[in-house]
Amino acid sequence: MRVAVIIPARMASTRLPGKPLLDIGGKPMVWRVYEQASQARGIDEVWVATDDQGVINAVEGLGGKALMTSPGCASGTDRVAEAAEKIRADIYVNIQGDEPMIPPALIEQTIAPMLEDPSIYIATAATPIGVAEEIFDPSNVKTVLDENGFAMYFSRAPIPYHRDEWRNRTFAGGKCLKHIGIYAYRREFLFKFTKLPRTGLEQVEKLEQLRALGHGYKIKVSVTELNSLGVDTPKDLDVIRHLFSEEQKHG
Repeated sequence: MRVAVIIPARMASTRLPGKPLLDIGGKPMVWRVYEQASQARGIDEVWVATDDQGVINAVEGLGGKALMTSPGCASGTDRVAEAAEKIRADIYVNIQGDEPMIPPALIEQTIAPMLEDPSIYIATAATPIGVAEEIFDPSNVKTVLDENGFAMYFSRAPIPYHRDEWRNRTFAGGKCLKHIGIYAYRREFLFKFTKLPRTGLEQVEKLEQLRALGHGYKIKVSVTELNSLGVDTPKDLDVIRHLFSEEQKHG
């Protein structure tokens, strides 16, 4: 079973232009993601899929592997699928290029169910929410699972809604799950998924994973205590840079 990580890296970010090459502790952000992915056990190779020659030059200059994909890719998943046409593997892991501190163990936990069960075509991860602000923040996607650990739904709204506790937005930590934006796909399903028509719920919530659920495909969710911090805003960038600085100080 051959497993490849593909990191989609698009330069034209609205809020942080040139995001893949922003400096994190002396190295480009996308390279920090590459380093983390390379440490995960069970991964055979790591690639960056981009629409910019500068990103390719940066990754290859540091000893990594990168390839060019179309600037017209509508999503990171589309970019991963285009790259997968040239990279042979059985399972592809889509790790966003703006998560420079993603734990290698999180990658391992995400792919583990697929290595054990060939009937699982897509897998992802979620972590218990610890603070009320994250539950009610629509930028944090929540999920609910069935009794076998498969996603029933994903939403930007707080789900499940704890009627008695949340009337006044009181909160007990750990009762909701925050979705972590990492996906593992079997090769045949990855190509099928990108060709599926978008569903109404996907367009309403602006959540691509609802396309799979809407067409009847199950998504296995590994629940983990691990988390990953994404960089979407200048404030996020400052936080990540501070964390890297502290990490380097303490070895």
